[in-house]
Amino acid sequence: VQLQASGGGLVQTGDSLRLSCLASGFTLGYTTIGWFRQAPGKEREGVSCIRNSDASTKYAQSVKGRFTISRDKAKNTVYLQMNSLRPEDTAVYFCAASRSGLIQTTMLNSNYYDYWGQGTLVTVSS
Repeated sequence: VQLQASGGGLVQTGDSLRLSCLASGFTLGYTTIGWFRQAPGKEREGVSCIRNSDASTKYAQSVKGRFTISRDKAKNTVYLQMNSLRPEDTAVYFCAASRSGLIQTTMLNSNYYDYWGQGTLVTVSS
């Protein structure tokens, strides 16, 4: 089982980026894929996730309306489209997979995720 996150980079305030999370060794099927981020000196926080059984999504309040999560089952990939980026979005972004479909109250809780990919760094300059 492997998750490969990519798409990070250095952008300016207001710019957009699209992160990709390629899953291998399993199919998206009934899993839940989440995006988390960790800024220097801060705890990891849940950003967004998608429950692949029914495409149900959840977003952190801080990114709602700016970020969109989507999936391409044929490519076994989950995307995070990030628009209107702000300096406070600067962090290492990780994707993670839960073997089961999570309920709304647990979808952004990292403790419920079984597999983690390496991070991709997003830096937003002001």
